[in-house]
Amino acid sequence: MDGDLGDFLRSRRARIQPQDVGLPAHGRRRVPGLRREEVAQLAGVSVDYYIRLEQGRGQSVSDAVLDAVARVLKLDETEHAHLHDVARPAKRAPKQGRPCGGSQKVRPGLQLLLDTIEKAPAFVFGRRMDVLAWNAMGDALLGYSTQSPRERNVLRQVFLDPSARDCYPDWAAVAAETVAYLRLDAGRHPEDKQLAALVGELSLKSADFRRLWADHQVKEKTHGIKRIQHPVAGLLTIPYETLTLPGDPDQLLVVYTPTPGSETAERLALLGSWAPTSPSTA
Repeated sequence: MDGDLGDFLRSRRARIQPQDVGLPAHGRRRVPGLRREEVAQLAGVSVDYYIRLEQGRGQSVSDAVLDAVARVLKLDETEHAHLHDVARPAKRAPKQGRPCGGSQKVRPGLQLLLDTIEKAPAFVFGRRMDVLAWNAMGDALLGYSTQSPRERNVLRQVFLDPSARDCYPDWAAVAAETVAYLRLDAGRHPEDKQLAALVGELSLKSADFRRLWADHQVKEKTHGIKRIQHPVAGLLTIPYETLTLPGDPDQLLVVYTPTPGSETAERLALLGSWAPTSPSTA
């Protein structure tokens, strides 16, 4: 997306103080963080070269320069990879036969795998955090079978569904990490028109999304703990694990793993006993 590289670099510069990188903090600064001249000096490139990079004119930039800038800006592993993605988007062509923004399908074998997970909610997320498939426990927890395909998108649920703040007691944290993952996805697929449309829709309808999107945070979806307030089962505190599918890196298998013997496990078991046994796909 236009401007992503420059905005990302400026946002990372703003969080680094001169003393963090061994520079004297002389004088008052008009903007927080490092100046462009300081980043260029520490990265070993000319000021003009770094300015062109922030202006998005660095398509031919070398790995060595990007790595040096990442070091100066103290980027973590995910941010470092994102910098490479947004600096050279033309080098990331869609896989043959899998156009950006095309229809997403879940293999029958993957749905069978979901169905074998009987005691824990499990889902498959696709591009743009669309929910593609779920098992019976997942449906009992979040009710995807009652929603339209358009509604089965994590971003729309978090930012546009009025009940989201009741569903997620830690809504602010859920919102931030969801946007951070979408940023990562956008960097990997800069030509995805459906993603651009989703960002436009959410930016228009949600001030919270606009603020978080402008922060340029990036984060992988790996594992963690989520609290969910269910209307029947009550408050559930559920660890989760996320697996990237080897045959399709654009799909994620997410399994909620309640601690055995915990109150949450007992409540989920009760919820599951009321749930229908036939899961579905989007």
